[in-house]
Amino acid sequence: MDPTSALLLTVGTFALIGSWIVLMIESWKDDYAWGLCTLLLPPLSYLYGLFRLDRAAESLVLAIAGTAMVSLAIG
Repeated sequence: MDPTSALLLTVGTFALIGSWIVLMIESWKDDYAWGLCTLLLPPLSYLYGLFRLDRAAESLVLAIAGTAMVSLAIG
């Protein structure tokens, strides 16, 4: 793996983890049940983000950027 791919993979992974943490914080602020579901089922947090774009838009943008970086590093 060349250094550029390694950097993209590392930064993309940290962006995905950061977006999940921000989504978890927002969902806990909104409702206890959503926060618990986000903690136990991480893919569900992005479903919450789609339903609550007003609160979670920046986190979804960060997740899309992280996914793009990881896919560029792998592909």
